[in-house]
Amino acid sequence: MSTDQNGYSYTLTRTLDAPASRVWQAWTTPDQYAQWAYAVPGSVEMDVRPGGIWKATVRTPEGAEFPLTGSYLEVAAPHRLTLGMDVPGRPDPATMTLELTEQGPRNTVITLRQTCDTAEERDGAEQGSGMLLDGLTGFLAGDAKA
Repeated sequence: MSTDQNGYSYTLTRTLDAPASRVWQAWTTPDQYAQWAYAVPGSVEMDVRPGGIWKATVRTPEGAEFPLTGSYLEVAAPHRLTLGMDVPGRPDPATMTLELTEQGPRNTVITLRQTCDTAEERDGAEQGSGMLLDGLTGFLAGDAKA
């Protein structure tokens, strides 16, 4: 974690047991994304192209539901995806960048980066991103209920 001139940032990196094309597909296909990203069944919509929108309702382990919306700012399959995430009360979307770097034929390093306005926002976003990476890791390992 670091603080920079634009606010509070975090970077999460994980090595996944899947080629980049498989990770990309899991992140950009609504049916697959819903299986690992704690989404309410039927709530995921994705128009994966620059300017396209995405929507999902996430359910926490405690059962609370949060509708999320945003747009795709950059789409460079299968290596880079930049998402704008709508934040209530904030005029501009929060931005999260996902980078996929292949390491050999079966492994991909995924890096998530986001800069937030406050330490509290960063801590919540980092925790949520960590949960996403945990779910994605389990899904790619064959546990669709991750």
